[in-house]
Amino acid sequence: MREQAMATVVDLFERDEEIALITADISLDFLRPAVEHDPRRAINVGIMEQSAIGVAAGFALEGFHPIVHTLAPFLTERPLEQLKLDFGYQGLGGLFISAGAAYDYGQSGGTHHSPGGVQALSSIPGIEILLPGSPAETDSLVRTSYANGRPTYLRTSVVENAAPVELAPGGLTVVQRGRDVTVIAAGPFLSRTLAAVDGIDATVLYATTLVPLDAATLALEAAPAAEIVLVEPLYEGTTAAQVSAALAHRATRLLSIGVPRRFIKHYGTSEQHDRDLGLDVHGIRERILGFS
Repeated sequence: MREQAMATVVDLFERDEEIALITADISLDFLRPAVEHDPRRAINVGIMEQSAIGVAAGFALEGFHPIVHTLAPFLTERPLEQLKLDFGYQGLGGLFISAGAAYDYGQSGGTHHSPGGVQALSSIPGIEILLPGSPAETDSLVRTSYANGRPTYLRTSVVENAAPVELAPGGLTVVQRGRDVTVIAAGPFLSRTLAAVDGIDATVLYATTLVPLDAATLALEAAPAAEIVLVEPLYEGTTAAQVSAALAHRATRLLSIGVPRRFIKHYGTSEQHDRDLGLDVHGIRERILGFS
């Protein structure tokens, strides 16, 4: 996903002279063609993520569409105040693309973990948060969001779904329909969620836009049963309030499956962390069966 995002950014940069690219010493090999094409609009500020947001806001005030790229914890949590004030408060548009979601860099320890990044950014009114699940979806979402006029965060990850999905407008796509439970799978957790509900009569909805959640589709497509399950590669319950609000007109029981809200102090690959945290197929299935 990361490589595809950078390839799409380079393509857009060369086509649209109103794009400004700001990086923080990340993915420089992927982005070198953009720098060579027009170094006036492509700036590497070094490992100064807060400054990167300020520079991006300056470009936005001059009428550019800024695109900022660095690792997830350094794009969501370290410059949160700058994103809140420079973009949210001033009503500026910009696309912020991260790599290294949740614990993709699990071998680097807690400094490189970001399961709370989406939760932090969702506190900014008016922000849009996107979680593609494949390179093809990444390409599509970058192209449709880079000039949308609002702050938009797009999180790539090394974990991908088995195949891309043709995304429905609104950010919530119906993958299958059932009657016994509604399961909302976010971003790269769709494939494992589908495997986890094998043999269960479940409606599965695929979310690539987490903020704002597509409440209309959820309210319309939710299964008749009261049980709702949210599966997201974020801190457990990050999107729960939006799900509850969308279904406030009916009685529901909500189970949130995600990264437990505790510090991860072991080192390992994303697959090892998933297994340890109960976020592999087996762990997700056991939680759903125990709930429904």
